[in-house]
Amino acid sequence: MKILLAGDYSNYHRALSLALRRMGHEVVVASDGSQWMNTARDIDTSRPFKNKVGGLLLWAKLNMLLKSRLEGFDVVQINSPGFVALQPCRLRLLFDHLLARNRAVYLTAMGTDTYYIDFCLSGALRYNEWRVGNQPSPLALAQPDELRRWQAPVLTDYTHYVYDRVRGIVSGLYEYNESCRRVVDSSRLAYAGIPIDTDSFTMAHGDEVPSRVRLFLGVHRDRMVEKGTDRMWAAARRVAERHPDKCELVFVENRPYSEYVGLMRSSHVVLDQLYSYTPATNALLAMAQGLVAVSGAEPEYYDFIGETENRPIVNAIPDDEKLETQLEDIVLHPERLPEQARRSREFVVKHNRDEVVARRFLDFWARCK
Repeated sequence: MKILLAGDYSNYHRALSLALRRMGHEVVVASDGSQWMNTARDIDTSRPFKNKVGGLLLWAKLNMLLKSRLEGFDVVQINSPGFVALQPCRLRLLFDHLLARNRAVYLTAMGTDTYYIDFCLSGALRYNEWRVGNQPSPLALAQPDELRRWQAPVLTDYTHYVYDRVRGIVSGLYEYNESCRRVVDSSRLAYAGIPIDTDSFTMAHGDEVPSRVRLFLGVHRDRMVEKGTDRMWAAARRVAERHPDKCELVFVENRPYSEYVGLMRSSHVVLDQLYSYTPATNALLAMAQGLVAVSGAEPEYYDFIGETENRPIVNAIPDDEKLETQLEDIVLHPERLPEQARRSREFVVKHNRDEVVARRFLDFWARCK
């Protein structure tokens, strides 16, 4: 098939494209490279400036591309309703062009949109980045204007428009799947997970028991409150202060994707995020290298993917005292790390190997013809 993957988050569509190409398909990735991550793409759709001039330049470029490189595909998979950095009025025109000039358009649910915001605020989850228990989360308190932006009628109407017109939706995480289940018929929805090229990674440390456990935290500078990495870093610092001879901390921010993966590899434990039920790309990349991930790993997630035996992720929840205790337990028992590292890689190979995820996409596209 001829496939266009439009937009990207955290290298998702790029990783998927490589697997699909190995399986014999012609694939084009058109994205902004996940902004500062600078992930690889075939067509660059970056907005050159954040002002109106930048929007006009991007709009002109996309109109040229529509006539040459963004038509005639069997499948177009957009990464969100906002698959390029344009206002909803222009996005709707671009989306309509893709519908008219390609055989089928699908959505990959892998990021925030207005339906996901509604889901987070509904109380369906015990906690998420916007709500913890019955209370607003630190993010909701810190950025009330951002919440109102997602709920603005112009964006809400456009999101509904896209959901109603795509042929189907493929979810990348348990939470996104649950959000979509509320508004999309089951015949138009499938779960694929996050693709990881596990064959390109080897175990970073083998059976080595470290004399000092290296805790790694890599962050997007502007999303620390959203991901809870501010609280994770504070807990890790307190543990390191008590046990300076048993652990060390590594902190990096806003690094390009290729550099980031290399920096991560020197660690033993990767601190991922606090408000998620599931591990996302960062944690899965770590696990593919035999690193232990501290991330979302609620029972609902394991049950959803049918994993009853191998549950190697350290489940981080928004409880500072419990999080600190979990990290201290890791630091004081480094002898457990090799086995947990091995099981971590086995988990990703089973559930998230890129060709496994790509096959789920292919099966869904075939079913929705």
